[in-house]
Amino acid sequence: MVRSQCNATGHDHAFASSTMSPTQALLSSPTTILISQGAEAKVYKTQLTPGDDPVLLKYRFSKGYRHPILDGNLTRSRVTGEARALLRCLKCGVNAPAVRFVDLTEGVIGIEWIDGMSVRKILGGGADDESLDDQDLDDGDTEERLSKFGLTMDALMGLIGSQLAKMHLADIIHGDLTTSNMMLRSSPTSSASPALHSELILIDFGLSYVSSLVEDKAVDLYVLERAFASTHPDSEPLFTGVLKAYEEGVGKDWKAISKRLDEVRLRGRKRSMVG
Repeated sequence: MVRSQCNATGHDHAFASSTMSPTQALLSSPTTILISQGAEAKVYKTQLTPGDDPVLLKYRFSKGYRHPILDGNLTRSRVTGEARALLRCLKCGVNAPAVRFVDLTEGVIGIEWIDGMSVRKILGGGADDESLDDQDLDDGDTEERLSKFGLTMDALMGLIGSQLAKMHLADIIHGDLTTSNMMLRSSPTSSASPALHSELILIDFGLSYVSSLVEDKAVDLYVLERAFASTHPDSEPLFTGVLKAYEEGVGKDWKAISKRLDEVRLRGRKRSMVG
């Protein structure tokens, strides 16, 4: 009787595996590693086929508290929006991960795995949702970490500002700009200029959208400015460097964006005073 039950269990498991979609099978694969989980999605590292370069999977799982139809529509909309933003970035010369595949039914997007270090970790950030482990903290000071990428602090701020300018010129609003959502990796091409030895990659476009409004671009910058202030001590000179490169990148658009950024800052201060 025990043997019969075991055989039945094995048969049921094999049947369940055979009825999985390819995406479900990939998520369930022993070679797929869970990296992080938030309220909206789980993030995995995997390979589409053995021997391939690693891929990051973002799985927007179903939410039991939402009506199934609403949940499905929201998931498809957000996955589609993120994929379109990434493709638009790449088309317009913004450094962003390449899209490997999209499964709207399962709520999964597969993108290029960025093998590098977040700007937050390089700068040794403080309070933020992302924690720093011992290995990150023991990996030298900020200057040592920057030197591994052939960069100075000024050069890094310049890279950030330049990429944000390209993104906004393409009318892409990131929606969640923090130093955790920026990665540095060694460039595959060499150059006589140290700053070109590394690439700054913008990641996590889950809240992104397309807009040509000056207000939206100013708010995007303000969100990053607040992230600098809360995560990196004495960050005002750093963000000034970001804005200098951004101004050079957006050219004639800067005057209107700068004016609106000042207005957004004023509104932010008023809200802080009110509490």
